[in-house]
Amino acid sequence: MPPMLDVSDEVRAEIGDEETQRLLNGANAPGTYDCTSCRTPGDTGQERTSTVLFVGDETAVLAFAHAACIPSQVVPVTEEQLQGAVRSIGGPETAAGPSIGGQADAPPVETAPRQAVLGITCGLIIVEETLRPALVIEPTGPVARVGATGAGDDFLPLLIEQGFMPHLDLEVPPSPLSGWSVLLATGRLHAVLQPGAGGTPGTAWWQAHQPLQVSDGWRNAVNRTNEVYVYAAPAGSIGRQPREDLMRDALARACSRGLLVAATMPLSGT
Repeated sequence: MPPMLDVSDEVRAEIGDEETQRLLNGANAPGTYDCTSCRTPGDTGQERTSTVLFVGDETAVLAFAHAACIPSQVVPVTEEQLQGAVRSIGGPETAAGPSIGGQADAPPVETAPRQAVLGITCGLIIVEETLRPALVIEPTGPVARVGATGAGDDFLPLLIEQGFMPHLDLEVPPSPLSGWSVLLATGRLHAVLQPGAGGTPGTAWWQAHQPLQVSDGWRNAVNRTNEVYVYAAPAGSIGRQPREDLMRDALARACSRGLLVAATMPLSGT
């Protein structure tokens, strides 16, 4: 049975009729995927699925989303954002959103049934007896350096190279990370920004494909401090926790195993 894919005219124009037909026939389409909008699993054989093409200056990345979440479309992004996402995740696609409180001639299109998706969860964490706004970052699969061979996971080493610090005590605030910030605008999470090269303005290390709503409690907490605690762990270390106390317990376990890095970032926006 062919996949239940929606390919808009603008996506077809970018990838061409031949590639479109291969997708519709199932040759290059994944069976299962993580929705690039809501981050929950999808199945092209069971539900309508949108093709979403992220286009940079030199690279195009094809992602998949529930048709109920977003329609098939072309999303222009800067090449630096697109390449930065590929470097960070080590795969052809990056997209995710909070699960508590709150991705001329067309270049070759990359598709991958096994996508590495960067998951970001918003939540409140008690540190020094005070509720603090936090982001918890965890990819859905191992992250490799570009060009690396083998099955290793370089997610934490890559972040440490960016300035994140190993975090061994949840009762201690993470160290500040210069040049990085969390962008919140009109009560919605837009991006995690990293320093630009050579003194240029900051660029998105992670960016929501659509601004993502956060809880009133999270927004109130971040407005009091203008700081966000950002924690990151390898795939499988934290998991999708339905409550903030369970999220903290999972963070504590990752912390005790030496699988957690962290940073304090200022808030950009309101």
